[in-house]
Parts: sequence; structure tokens; C-alpha cells
Amino acid sequence: MKRWRARRGAPALAAITWLYVLWSILPVLVAMRVSFNDGKSRSSFQSMSMRWYWGDPNASLLHDDSLHTAMFNTLQLAGLTMLIATPLGVAMAIGLHRWRGRASTGANGLMLVPIVTPEIVFGVALFLVFSQLYTGVPDGLTRQLLGHVTFTLSFVVVIVRSRLAAIGGQFEEAARDLGATRLQAIRLILLPMLTPAIFASTMVVFATSVDDFVISSFLSTGASTETVPIKIYAASRAGSTPATNALATVMMVATLVAVGLAALALRAMNRRRGATDDGGLAGLTT
Repeated sequence: MKRWRARRGAPALAAITWLYVLWSILPVLVAMRVSFNDGKSRSSFQSMSMRWYWGDPNASLLHDDSLHTAMFNTLQLAGLTMLIATPLGVAMAIGLHRWRGRASTGANGLMLVPIVTPEIVFGVALFLVFSQLYTGVPDGLTRQLLGHVTFTLSFVVVIVRSRLAAIGGQFEEAARDLGATRLQAIRLILLPMLTPAIFASTMVVFATSVDDFVISSFLSTGASTETVPIKIYAASRAGSTPATNALATVMMVATLVAVGLAALALRAMNRRRGATDDGGLAGLTT
């Protein structure tokens, strides 16, 4: 009887889930549709065209310098955030995983604060810190970068720590028994096993940084530090053009690709979880 009820409820839950997904992506599909419209109308579709991507020499994405600046700022900020947040997060995850003591529980809890804190609160706090406490920090990209690194660091720690918990410490102990130093065990054994988690966390950091609006807007100092979300918001208030929708489509595709790669990496990590991986140990014995 219980199995029958479970099977009966499964199609209903699946239908509700798909309805929610379709409702969520409907505005995105509308924006994408406008970007491929040959005319400027948002209500009537004239014909399929790439005019707003590169066809119009006066108003297309390819020829609009302000859109180029916003895209460059976004990709530069996301790239620097990945380069800084990922190694710091990996190092902190390894340290927190091995830390044993009364203060370790509190430290692990503090790492979750940026994730559970509303982003508007986090953005206001960073703005107050840089405008009143640490006024010597350069404006613009530097402040945005510090804000993005601070916010995304926790994602790296959480993802990598989950992988560390699944790996355990037996592989490093075996490497130490075979004569490897602590650093060799980390470099030759632990880091290769953490590769899927590191890659997944890097893609999550990239997607989070690219899509961020609140922190970027609070720490932005003008058009020179304007990112794509800020540009789209400003354009929508002033009357956006289909070229803005084209920019949003391009960045959305880039974000989906990053999230998809992260999902594939996490799937590979889950497949390898619990499996014996002694390739590195064999290398130490040769």
C-alpha cells in the first residue's frame, strides 16, 4: 500500500517540478526571443535575425563600446575571483578538515555565514567597511574583487570539504608509510583526488561572480567598473534595446556552461566516491 501511494505521488511531484522550472525560465526565453528579433518591438516578432548581435553597426552588441566594457569588467572580475578564491578555499578546506579542537566547530560555522547571510546585508556591510573603516583600499575593481572573493570563498570550502570527508585520511597515511613527506602526500595523493571538487568549485565561483548584482553595484564607482548585471539593470530602467537582451543571452549561456561543467564534475566526484584510488600510491612505490 505504501509503495502504491509513493508511485502515485511521484508523477504529481514531477509535474509540479517541471511546471516550476518552466515558469522560472519563461522570462529568460522571452528575453532571448527579443534578442533574435529583427525589429525593436517586444510584442511582435518580425523575423529571425542576428542584427542585435553583430548586424547593426550602430546598436548591436558587437559595435557597442559600453556593452564591451561591461562584458570585459564582468569576465575580468570573475576570472580574478576564481584565481584567488579557489586556492584560498582549497587551503582553508584542508586546514578546517584537519583542525581538531573546541574552536574548530565555531570556525567551521563561520565559514557558512556568507552563504546564509542575505546578499543585500552582505553588500551593505562591505560598502560600510570600505567607505568608513578601510578607506585606503582603492576604489572600483579592487573593492569589487575583495567583495566577490569574500562572498564566494565559502562555496569553495563547502564543496572541497565534502570531497575531503568522502576521501578520508587513509590514502595520505599510506603515502606517509611509503616514505612520502606531508607535502608530497598532499601534492601527489590528495590534490589529484580533489580535482573534480576543485573544478566544480571553480565553476561555481565563476557563475556566482558573473551573475552577482548586489555586491558589484554597492562597490561599483561608475561606468568604468560597471558589470553586465549592473548594465542590464540600468538599461532596463532607461529603456533597454534588444542589444542588451543579446548581452544578457550571451552571459546566460556562459553561466549555464559553467554550471553544467560544475555539475559534470560533481557527478564524476560522486562516481569516484568510495572507490579505491591507489594510482598515486603506486607512483610512490616506483
